[in-house]
Amino acid sequence: MSKKDGDIESLSYKGSGVDIDAGTELVRRIAKMAPGIGGFGGLFPLGAGDSYLVAGTDGVGTKLKLAFETGIHHTIGIDLVAMSVNDIVTSGAKPLFFLDYFATSRLDVDLAEKVIKGIVDGCGQSDCALLGGETAEMPDFYAEGEYDLSGFAVGIVKKDSVINGKNIVAGDVLIGLPSSGVHSNGFSLVRKVVARSGLSLKDELPGGSTTLGEALMAPTVIYVKQVLDIISRGGVKGIAHITGGGFTDNIPRVFPDGLGAVIHTDAWELPPLFKWIQQSGRIEDSEMRRTFNLGIGMVMVVSPEAALRILGEAKNGDYVAHRIGEVINGEGVTYQ
Repeated sequence: MSKKDGDIESLSYKGSGVDIDAGTELVRRIAKMAPGIGGFGGLFPLGAGDSYLVAGTDGVGTKLKLAFETGIHHTIGIDLVAMSVNDIVTSGAKPLFFLDYFATSRLDVDLAEKVIKGIVDGCGQSDCALLGGETAEMPDFYAEGEYDLSGFAVGIVKKDSVINGKNIVAGDVLIGLPSSGVHSNGFSLVRKVVARSGLSLKDELPGGSTTLGEALMAPTVIYVKQVLDIISRGGVKGIAHITGGGFTDNIPRVFPDGLGAVIHTDAWELPPLFKWIQQSGRIEDSEMRRTFNLGIGMVMVVSPEAALRILGEAKNGDYVAHRIGEVINGEGVTYQ
């Protein structure tokens, strides 16, 4: 898709207020002060033992704005848990516990209970304990009826079982696990698209079977149990959680130097929600691929033998998985 279609300018993530390059530069600077920063989760050796603690933290971004508009608060906590536990499972870590931070101008107990119920549900889906949290009432800081969330997950993995991408070689296979929708990234751009489209969140999603609001608020898939099960049977070399940065920025994070990926864009069907977002926002392919998950929320880099096993299980109906590409010599991600 070209930058302009007639007189309608193409929307972009940066134009919507989010600069991925600035975020990358900040991580680069922080890494100078705190070496080891930059992975999906941080590893900390557990005493003199044989395990690492793996920690991750995240929020749900401006998806919260849609929660306020739709009144859908009971699943946003699932998103919160998902964003952190999906990050730490990329190292092969089993989540142990989760902490949350809930901040608001004036505490609405009933609303907060709905949010926390979602967090409890998310912890159940990932087999981890909700260990504690903080509720902060901050008058005049947030708009009436609004709140912000942060989450923190800690897991554990044996040192000799860490998934770190070091053994990835050209010819390894990229397996994609489907997403439920936009998940919890890219909503600053999504909200611009909704505003331009003229549709209400109560209107039916074009090509879909739900309202636009329901499609956008679908909770992030928690991949923990599925991914740990696949890891347990061998052949998984690297895992990328497809969040902000999309395929283009997240997949290369797991590769050794000198390796890249080719993605076959016809390997799975682009869900109606993403088709609508691209068409309504006149968004270029490259921008879509660097902002959204496009229907694939987790990518595993596996040996060809493991790929055959995983795809065989998928064919048998055990779960849904797609062979979306291969590892190649070179740098970055190319699309065919």
